Amino acid sequence: MTNHLSSNSIKTVEPVQTAGNCSEQSGCINPTSNKVNGTSLPSSSSCKIVPRINLNQLTISDSVLNCIGSTPLVRFDRLAKSFGLKCNLLAKLEFYNSGGSVKDRIALRMIEEAERSGKLIPGKSVIIEPTSGNTGIGLALASAVKGYRCIIVLPEKMSREKVNTMKTLGAQIVRTPTEAASTSPESHLSVAARLEKAIPGGIILNQYSNPFNPQTHYDVTGPEIIEAMNNTPHDSNRPSSGIVDLLVAGAGTGGTISGVSGSLKSYYGPDRVKTIGVDPIGSVIAVPETLNASGVHSYKIEGTGYDFKPETLDYAVVDDWMKTGDEEAFEMLRHVIRCEGSLCGGSTGQVICAAMKYLKPDGEGWKDYGSDSTKNVVIICPDSIRNYITKDWLIEGCESLELTEAKLLEEFK
Repeated sequence: MTNHLSSNSIKTVEPVQTAGNCSEQSGCINPTSNKVNGTSLPSSSSCKIVPRINLNQLTISDSVLNCIGSTPLVRFDRLAKSFGLKCNLLAKLEFYNSGGSVKDRIALRMIEEAERSGKLIPGKSVIIEPTSGNTGIGLALASAVKGYRCIIVLPEKMSREKVNTMKTLGAQIVRTPTEAASTSPESHLSVAARLEKAIPGGIILNQYSNPFNPQTHYDVTGPEIIEAMNNTPHDSNRPSSGIVDLLVAGAGTGGTISGVSGSLKSYYGPDRVKTIGVDPIGSVIAVPETLNASGVHSYKIEGTGYDFKPETLDYAVVDDWMKTGDEEAFEMLRHVIRCEGSLCGGSTGQVICAAMKYLKPDGEGWKDYGSDSTKNVVIICPDSIRNYITKDWLIEGCESLELTEAKLLEEFK
């Protein structure tokens, strides 16, 4: 992977300014008069306007493609506290991308690079892609904006929400048997390959081998994390090492973890950043092979794990691997959503489940990371619950939360 990252390439962002010109008539709090719409607030009030973003940097975007990237890095303090952790737990929320996932980044980059090289011709080419869904959504979204015909091939187990989203964007969908091995003629990989040969102008951008998959995260996602770290002050109330000490991420194609880890290790130094890859039980991506003793079998988590090792996964930048099962991942996801109000998707539950096992007081990483209030742990959260909203595992245990007025009032007697 080409190294394009240096300390000089990280852009400096101006600090957020406090708005001080809001009129009382606007319905906002005026920090100088302590009034709302002319009505005085209690004298004890110390309210003032603190914008979540720099209002001076807001511009008009040419399309939703310009809204891909620059996702927030958010403290998960309540989650950390629930496990007794002292470290700074930081979540990179990738569902803030236009299409709702981290895969929007690579979808747009692969299209633009193919256009630049002449492999993809507007008005003639047909984009075909085998995917577990999120890359398909990203490609369908970009195709809708750019005017390409888009065909997505994905296994039956992938959520109806993903399929409906792609259909709404105008993509055509071909489903394949979930149980089909990657080498089977019936797999989504094989079916897509046949379609590429049969359809005039058909082209597979191939996220499993496309170098711009990891390169995108090396060039952009990693530097976004570094920039957020550099622009966030720390003091005795918010102690910090000033670097990303630990990165925890899942692996499907491996592009995200490879690119982000490579970027962080290049900037901070390879020995200063530890990277843990998370693989579902039933997949064989993890190393050493003893971790995959259960062999290849089906699992419910979408978007991570495979029965082969993708070319886009750089094992050299992943220090350790952990395995997680479906049920513990889903239970963790529900806990995360209740703790943080962050509507993350299933694979986030998998990644955070592994992170908590590693960081908690009886975990392997407690001494070096979990117990240290200066250590910064970054977790990549790939998508949101939008893709899984009707899945039974998401709403398990929530049945008692829907009740009649009379039943509800009984609880308050």
